[in-house]
Amino acid sequence: MHVVIMGCGRVGSTLARSLEDRNHTVAVIDSEPDAFRRLGPGFNGDKITGIGFDQEVLDKAGIRRADAFAAVSSGDNSNIIAARVARETFGIQQVVARIYDPGRAEVYQRLGITTVATVKWTADQVLRRLLPAGAEPDYRDPSGTIRLDQLPVTPAWIGHRTVELQEDSRCRIAWIDRLGEGVLPTRDSVIQEGDLLHVVMREENAQHAYQVFARGPQEH
Repeated sequence: MHVVIMGCGRVGSTLARSLEDRNHTVAVIDSEPDAFRRLGPGFNGDKITGIGFDQEVLDKAGIRRADAFAAVSSGDNSNIIAARVARETFGIQQVVARIYDPGRAEVYQRLGITTVATVKWTADQVLRRLLPAGAEPDYRDPSGTIRLDQLPVTPAWIGHRTVELQEDSRCRIAWIDRLGEGVLPTRDSVIQEGDLLHVVMREENAQHAYQVFARGPQEH
């Protein structure tokens, strides 16, 4: 892939190096030439000085052959404008914009621009660690309908098949963290002691699901 990144702050520079480590080609745009020092001497991608929503600057960054675009500068307005130009003018489908205002992030998410709402994400992570299990999910989709939760297995479910838990709770186990590895459950998978379940559920079903997790399987 060729990826164009607008913004060479801590997020942009880290993202650029991570992509290059995965053998993708990268072009980074920033209005301040000094910002490129964050990339380090080992960075082999293109460094373009300019405004990230200027079409000539984007052309220099190889936007016409790009597979993805990330707008991660410190300005919400600049990130949204650049993301829209990349998507609507150059037809890039994989576009992500960092947005500090969570309200605006939700609006642009509905318009088809994937957004990372920095402040909301951080606040949600803190909430998850402050509140009891189940109060805040790992992830909630933009519509607020679907949530993803981490659930340490309870003793009542050890030795039972994953399909039993899914049927009783009306949830789906997306994957299991087991002994440091991710495991995709099958119909014959059995829940083991120490498992950490990553469970997808509807928001309206969360209370029922947590009751099932706590009480264990019912006799059928």
